[in-house]
Amino acid sequence: MRRLLFVLSAALVLAAGWLATPANAGGWAMTYLDPLPDRFQPGTTYTVGFWVLQHGTHPFEGDLGKTGLRLTAADGEVMTFDGTARPEAGHYVTSIAVPKGTWKVEGIQGLFKEHDVGTLTVPGGLKINPPPQDLRGDGKDYWGAIRPPGFPAGGTADRVAAAPAPASALVPAPVSVPAPAGKAADEAAGFPPYALLLAGLGGAAVTLAGVRLARRRPMDETPADGKTDTITVSG
Repeated sequence: MRRLLFVLSAALVLAAGWLATPANAGGWAMTYLDPLPDRFQPGTTYTVGFWVLQHGTHPFEGDLGKTGLRLTAADGEVMTFDGTARPEAGHYVTSIAVPKGTWKVEGIQGLFKEHDVGTLTVPGGLKINPPPQDLRGDGKDYWGAIRPPGFPAGGTADRVAAAPAPASALVPAPVSVPAPAGKAADEAAGFPPYALLLAGLGGAAVTLAGVRLARRRPMDETPADGKTDTITVSG
């Protein structure tokens, strides 16, 4: 009987310990990448910073364990790049060099399950998977000037974290530039002053020619009084 009770107690302790681990107690994490190069080239070394955040909003308190980035090709080839902790909570960095191809990128998150970051095309860029929409913080600010992308300073309770877009997807919005002071409105609209001047001179020339033609009497026109002028040339 005592042996049976001992076995049951040990089983309960093991089960409690298993349920208490982050991966089995409802805990989960996300990997956020720092801003990336516009384009990745085969065999080129790149330094990539990334953040591992529990529930996508805050760093894990304690020893998280091994972190890094795992890249898997369509043919099954796997490359793992270990992360090195930075001074900021939850911040890590690694260096990668990737051959040509299409690679699935996962974040290795220690005690937590791997996070599916996105798809990297080499040569090309990284297409990041969208995060869950409901990522609300707890009102605390865990970082200083160096912080995860999408996390504003202040630590407000309604903070919503968002994964960063690849640099290649960031396109500046068009900016309207007003015409410099002293310029005519038509110049700002794309008509240079000399074009208007030439148009004005051409119109004036046509008008003057019309007036001269109107004043000029035709050679075969007979005066209204029936008289003709006689020109005598002495010699």
